Amino acid sequence: MCGNNMSVPLLADAVTVSGNEKETAAVIFLHGLGDSGFGWVDSLTEIRLPHVKFICPHAAKIPVTLNLNTAMPAWFDLMGLGPDSPEDELGIKKAAENIKAIIEHEGRNGIPPNRIMLGGFSQGGALSLYTALTYQHELAGVVALSCWLPLHRSFPSASSGHTNLPILQCHGEMDAVVPLQFGAMTAEKLKTIVNPHVLTFKTYRNLPHSSCPQEMKDVKEFIKKHLP
Repeated sequence: MCGNNMSVPLLADAVTVSGNEKETAAVIFLHGLGDSGFGWVDSLTEIRLPHVKFICPHAAKIPVTLNLNTAMPAWFDLMGLGPDSPEDELGIKKAAENIKAIIEHEGRNGIPPNRIMLGGFSQGGALSLYTALTYQHELAGVVALSCWLPLHRSFPSASSGHTNLPILQCHGEMDAVVPLQFGAMTAEKLKTIVNPHVLTFKTYRNLPHSSCPQEMKDVKEFIKKHLP
């Protein structure tokens, strides 16, 4: 191994779920608002593959407008959770650069971008989508759970042009936080950015703003397919 985790702030205290063989691929998974990387360790441990490591960084605490400026772990500020809500453009772009720094670090340590997948839940999934679509190199794929595409009006022009980027988008049909309709609108927007055949949009009956065993099974199959 070479490279220094301290040079990539988000890696300094990130949680890692390791494979039990030589790790030739990585999934960088981003938690949702108010959570931490620890919140996904159990679910990711259950679906881990021998050659894949999961990296779960923690967002810093910042005041969140949507929650009356209460400070909590957040990748960027949120003003609302709808397609017409104002957005923290500078915060989103800065957060994306921080995630890209993790990808670059992994590349220096032997795992190239085409062996790296981004994933996340809610705000973390949103950041994963934005980061992957604007990154200069094509990644192995994106797992986008219960989320949306930030700064959606800037696409497709903001895209790096990797139209074959595989995307698994999952959403609970009973989601009261990020409504299914917002997820469906996101899926339609994504079809204008990537080739529709590389996008899979799955919904889950009776699932609120959360995850479920079937969803995680689908995530595992997606990772196995695109990070063999």
